Amino acid sequence: MRCPESVLRGCVVVLVAAGLVGVAGCNKLRARDLLNRGVEAYKMGQFDKAEEDFKQSAQLDPTLQMARIYLATSYASQFVPGSPDPSNIEKGQQAIAEYKKILEQDPKNLSAIDGIGSMLYSLASVPYSEKDLIESKKWHEKHIQIDPNNPEAHYWIGVIDWTLAYHANQKLRMDYNEHLPRRAKPLQANMPLPPKMRDPFASQYQTTVDEGIQELKKAMLLRQNYLDAMAYLNLLYRQKADMVATPEERAALLKKADDLVNQYKEIQQKEASAPKATS
Repeated sequence: MRCPESVLRGCVVVLVAAGLVGVAGCNKLRARDLLNRGVEAYKMGQFDKAEEDFKQSAQLDPTLQMARIYLATSYASQFVPGSPDPSNIEKGQQAIAEYKKILEQDPKNLSAIDGIGSMLYSLASVPYSEKDLIESKKWHEKHIQIDPNNPEAHYWIGVIDWTLAYHANQKLRMDYNEHLPRRAKPLQANMPLPPKMRDPFASQYQTTVDEGIQELKKAMLLRQNYLDAMAYLNLLYRQKADMVATPEERAALLKKADDLVNQYKEIQQKEASAPKATS
């Protein structure tokens, strides 16, 4: 007796589905193999081979997030901050693109969020870009929304706020010195800004500097003896000193900055003289 045509069609569908499941399973195994090969190539400094392995791995198994994380990390590790070479900038942009693909599947992936924030900060120096710095800060703020007790996210916001204020301050001083009359005394780095420069600087960047100070204080509360945060807090107090009108206010802020420098040195000396742990 012949098998009904509808049954035959059902059998074909089952066989095709089984075949697809088999292919998918093979692709996943192949993807993991390529991921492992890429990691080994990356460790050996064979970045081109590693990138190709990671790309193929991600294509074979789009759910394998580690492949994209390693691919993004591979791009990022080859990026050289400060180099304006187009191929170098492309590496940074490729890293960001891969991190964003990870976030499409996992919007709270902190490694990808931090990766984008870090890469935008690095790209902001080739050439200096206030826009990229502000965008970088937004990604560190995203991290804080997910994990508010991460000291490094607060630290990076403080660093970016200082960078924004510092570049604006330096530009004001450079412009002032370029247009000085002959034999006039140039405006040195340790001198206060003249009122006609100070007031616009304070109006535009005081909120930024105050935010940076608060973020670095949070970072130092979350991590004991956070020396990097301490160093940038010192620098932010010096930027704030260029925003105040009276010599007394300026002196008080510079004293806060100097106190942090002394505290930094004391902690370094204690750490250097502390007995080394034996294994």
